[in-house]
Amino acid sequence: MKERKLVGRSVARREDPRLLSGRGRFVDDIALPGMLHAQFVRSTVAHGEISSVDLSAVRHVPGVVAAFTADDLELGDITAQLGRPLSEYVPTAMPVLARDKVRYVGEPVAIVVARDAYAAEDGLEAAKVSYTTLPPVTSEEAALAPGAPLVHDEAARNTLVDVSLFATDGIDEIFASAPCVVHVESRTGRQNALPLETRGVVAHWDDREEQLVLQTCTQVPHQVRTVASRSLRLDERAVRVVVPDMGGGFGQKCVVGREEIAAAAAALRLRRPVKWIEDRKDALSASFLAREQRYQVRAAFDADGRILGLDADVVCDMGAYSCYPFTAGIEPLMASAEMPGVYKVPAYRVRGRAITTNKAPTAPYRGVSRPQYVMVVERLFERAARELGLDPVEIRRRNVITDFPYTGVNLITYDPGSYLESLNLCERLVQDEGWYEKQATAAAEGRHLGIGYACFSERTGYGSTAFAQRKMQVVPGFDISEVRMDTSGAVTVTTGTMSHGQSHETTMAQIVADELGLDIGKVRLHQGDTDRITYGWGTFASRSITVGGSAVRLAAAKLGDKLRAIAAARWGIDTDEVELTDGAARRRDDTSEVLTYEDIADIAYLRAHLLPKDIEPGLAATATFDVFTDGTFSNATHGVVVELHQGTGQVEILRYVCVEDCGVAINPQVVEGQCRGGIAQGIAGALFEQVTYDEMGEPSATSFMDYKVPTAHEIPDVLIHHLETPSAFTETGAKGAGEGGTIGAPAAVLNAVNDALRPTGVELDHTPVTPETVHRALNLEAAS
Repeated sequence: MKERKLVGRSVARREDPRLLSGRGRFVDDIALPGMLHAQFVRSTVAHGEISSVDLSAVRHVPGVVAAFTADDLELGDITAQLGRPLSEYVPTAMPVLARDKVRYVGEPVAIVVARDAYAAEDGLEAAKVSYTTLPPVTSEEAALAPGAPLVHDEAARNTLVDVSLFATDGIDEIFASAPCVVHVESRTGRQNALPLETRGVVAHWDDREEQLVLQTCTQVPHQVRTVASRSLRLDERAVRVVVPDMGGGFGQKCVVGREEIAAAAAALRLRRPVKWIEDRKDALSASFLAREQRYQVRAAFDADGRILGLDADVVCDMGAYSCYPFTAGIEPLMASAEMPGVYKVPAYRVRGRAITTNKAPTAPYRGVSRPQYVMVVERLFERAARELGLDPVEIRRRNVITDFPYTGVNLITYDPGSYLESLNLCERLVQDEGWYEKQATAAAEGRHLGIGYACFSERTGYGSTAFAQRKMQVVPGFDISEVRMDTSGAVTVTTGTMSHGQSHETTMAQIVADELGLDIGKVRLHQGDTDRITYGWGTFASRSITVGGSAVRLAAAKLGDKLRAIAAARWGIDTDEVELTDGAARRRDDTSEVLTYEDIADIAYLRAHLLPKDIEPGLAATATFDVFTDGTFSNATHGVVVELHQGTGQVEILRYVCVEDCGVAINPQVVEGQCRGGIAQGIAGALFEQVTYDEMGEPSATSFMDYKVPTAHEIPDVLIHHLETPSAFTETGAKGAGEGGTIGAPAAVLNAVNDALRPTGVELDHTPVTPETVHRALNLEAAS
């Protein structure tokens, strides 16, 4: 690997001057001549048959241009598939606009297109939709109850996924003879990913190119193109998806939505640009949601605190439909495959289910089941430590993986990491700041301070092999990059990943600049355009640097080889006698002899007759990268100190320590930003955010008055310490850092809360932990 000059440095983000000065371009900034505005007539009932949809009055509302139902547009459904038998997976078709039945409040039934957004809203008021209401299914218990109403007729017992991936022989005997068996039942609240920018699209027909162009905020532009072309029955060539600047996604935008396709269909029908921007009410209640899961898990330990076995039952409430392309299997399959995590678990049994309910469908929100199963496993270790009289950090030390590579009982091979090192360092940092002494002082004063830890790994760099193991019919994995130099010596890079805040314009440029010995200002990144990018799977699962960055480095290396070959031919020497530094090719034996990149480009493009016959004109190189192992694993330990306030039940986070190892940090400042943002979202899930429904399936959190989002006041400063265990499976040594903060925070916060509650005898295993719950626990102690 080349000597790193920019990689590993906190280079200033190249995106910031544009974004901070208001020169960013987001979907809602786009205005095209003759543009119309769309809004959706949405279901007002959670479960019902559509008796009639009357839009006749809508079409007479001033400013309304058109209104369409499913029958008017005749669009193909969106159906996500797994290659599993019906006993394990039941596919369900999601119509772009509901036809015969609605399955959640907010489901789109019709689209209204008007000259402005206000007229479109007025048009919604004139729509008349009649329903024959059906009993809604709004909880796991209701969904699985004998004789329950079916959300989809084809899904018996409202079960979309039911898999048992692992069952070690003799596990029942292990539990029967174990000196210590502990049990945790945990539920996590339904959440909203809550990107700053809501979903949106501007669609128009380009007559010259004979293309339908969708400018939309999506993490997966090529998948949007595929679904749009199939639903609209167009060749993929006839659909172009372009992503401008994007204000966050967190997984909510890594699936294909219905509204984008409907707006595109309206633009195609009307031959006029159509814009749809999701309002915050719809974003909170009718967009893709996340997280609602239930775990029943028990663990067996020997007398010394070493784990003997893990037995789990996982149920994930996926809402009304499977998301495309990941399906309803993404949450239970993730939990089932990876639950053993950083620990040496010798025996394992798990059943994972995805159920369907009359709620908005879910998407793979940042972390994807890992915040939940890490929280449960960490609670098991806390409980076992208490039962066995062990220190909660010491019991983890006895069980974390220390010898690598390690193949777990889940048949996953873990690459080298710093599991024990991060645990030890995190504990030492908390100790060195004196928090254990402060805890003892607080206890003597009748105050409630708690210290909690979470030790975990994050699988990143999922390649085609890992996704194929889930038996996905659409198998993500590889990435393609092109690196092209022009006659001025400047470089354009393409990537199939899609930044929505991760600083790709900076980190990808760092990789290319290092590889080519080029000033970073000479490198420009292109992403999010299906006509300019050969193909890509977008950004999710911390794959951008691990997979996308590896493809970028390989393409840059190929271009570097060609630059050296041209220079070597001019000098009559071997290519390995040429080095690339400071924007030029130089002879290793005589660095005063130089060909600048402009000189080489002049030959490659403008005087190609000077090229040897075995070198083609032009300066461009393309490379692909895939991960054919089980992937690579980042890891971290989080340590949290909280104080519980008896009068209000408020949980105040006094200190947050994160020791993380994501391999080579391309840009440490960017990694820290990922950690801090992820931790904020993890704290939000642990203490604040929850989407709830009443018994009729009506969402109760449709504004920020009801959906509690933490502010800067509630999120503490975070001490971040980096370890570095380079990956052998990526071209840069990086492992990915996008989700770790979110994964570790709920477990660490919950453990700290329970440590503070220890004098009360109350233990909490559900999130979010509300002030009411804490107040009740503290005042039970006071009453006793």
